[in-house]
Amino acid sequence: MSNHNNYVLSPTRQLTDIEKGLVWTKPTSHKESEEERRICKEIKRNWHRGEMKIANILLEGDAGSGKTQLAKALSADLGLPYTKVTCFADMDKSDIIGSILPVISNERLEEMQSEDQLVLKAIYESDSFQSTSEIVMNVLGISQEQAALKMKRLLKRVAQNTGDDVVEYRFYPSEIVRAFQKGYLLEIQEPTVIRDAAVLMALNSALELDGSINLPTEIIHRHPDFIAIITTNRSYTGTRPLNEALRDRIQHSEKMDLPSKDMMIERAMAKTEYRNQKVLGLLADIIILLDKTARASGIKGVAGMRSYFYWADAVAEGASARESLYHKVIYKITTDSEEIKLLEDALKKHGLLASLDEVEINVQKKNEFLIR
Repeated sequence: MSNHNNYVLSPTRQLTDIEKGLVWTKPTSHKESEEERRICKEIKRNWHRGEMKIANILLEGDAGSGKTQLAKALSADLGLPYTKVTCFADMDKSDIIGSILPVISNERLEEMQSEDQLVLKAIYESDSFQSTSEIVMNVLGISQEQAALKMKRLLKRVAQNTGDDVVEYRFYPSEIVRAFQKGYLLEIQEPTVIRDAAVLMALNSALELDGSINLPTEIIHRHPDFIAIITTNRSYTGTRPLNEALRDRIQHSEKMDLPSKDMMIERAMAKTEYRNQKVLGLLADIIILLDKTARASGIKGVAGMRSYFYWADAVAEGASARESLYHKVIYKITTDSEEIKLLEDALKKHGLLASLDEVEINVQKKNEFLIR
């Protein structure tokens, strides 16, 4: 965004070197969207208007519609460190607030399994800048849900290994608490999968504009720069409708659909460096039609921007446009034979499969000419 510095919310705020590293840097392939411009203008316009402040944003759309990319772009535009939390069904309040962890002696530590030792040493040696889940994710290379489960099991093992020792306890805040307290831009991915009502209540409290969170060690208040970006997929397996109380705390929402055809082409050119606009336009037409057809036919899969980029990249590298259509797009939507036929029939009806075949012929002719 050429004028993105105009949207920095706290120009006089001094970020630490670590926090500066968390502010997203836009790659050259990034193309600003209407949603990005609109959200930045709304946040900036209302930032000092008290109860009219916009600090909780909802981005709702299909997988691959650019929700996380937009959340990161807002970090760059607003000058805020970016972090995220990915929700899962069995989250409990400790995943929202954080964990109290006993610090056991070196002798007790040596009695534990090597993997547990590795995790605990990393946590004890941390400066509390990272949440325990993030530390476990980095040390073991596992997902956020797996890290949360690992921590719960580890806490039980640590308790069993303390014996009669006098133990020091430390509180390690969650990523949500860290962002809430320090004033970061936090992406909350898929809160619709959370099952525990108590967890949703804790999350709701964090999203109040003048909210506070009761920690085991203190009560903390929402940093004035804290922005929450809730991203959720439509028609995603395991999701529920967004909690009404949570939705009520949203001040601005965006329905994330496929961008315009021209924007799709522009982004694909930036991502892949493929310059054949005619071919990219045809691929975009196919993605758009498949997306509409899948929705109308009740097919759960999605034809989104990710599929478009990978398909365009494959074609740019010489892959058959017709053959790679299946591996990069259709089989990501569905592998059901009847549903595939519905998609194929739609493409045939609009003459798009014939256009793909024409592209193949023209590419072959061009290659033969170059060989001669």
